[in-house]
Amino acid sequence: MYFTSRDIAAIAVCSALWGVLNTFISPIFWQLTHMPFLCDMLAFIALILVIWWTRKFSAASLVGLVVAGMTFMVNPTAFQMLGFVVASIVFDIVTRLLGYERLFKNLTLGGMILVVISVLCTGLAGTIIGIFFMGFRTVQAILMFAGLHAIGGLIGGIIGVVLVKALVVRRVKPT
Repeated sequence: MYFTSRDIAAIAVCSALWGVLNTFISPIFWQLTHMPFLCDMLAFIALILVIWWTRKFSAASLVGLVVAGMTFMVNPTAFQMLGFVVASIVFDIVTRLLGYERLFKNLTLGGMILVVISVLCTGLAGTIIGIFFMGFRTVQAILMFAGLHAIGGLIGGIIGVVLVKALVVRRVKPT
């Protein structure tokens, strides 16, 4: 069996973390600020945690798909989640290609790489959302929206790496 019960628990916990907060808190933040930082931040905290915890390909993709499913159940018009599904899949592929052990063995260098990947993936999500779901037609508007998403990815990437570092320092072992 590819996923153990611990892996499934990790996927479920990370999906719940991102999904519940994204479904109930992110819309409030969006209505108050019209800034997409929070959803990106939550996404990449959860995605970094799940790849650290499982170190298995497709775990991050599954988290993205589960969160999208959860979000669609509560808000069937939340098509922006498709951008996050793509970002989760790209994050999954890139981290697998770079190697989980390489990323987590030296968490200083690996952490910086994870933050960069988070920024690029959230920028991609922002581009997809801006073009297909926000209806932006100018390159300037699309790049601005992608940049705002990338800021959320920067924040989430940093928090995710700090959380992993805290778990490692406390000798918590991934599966």
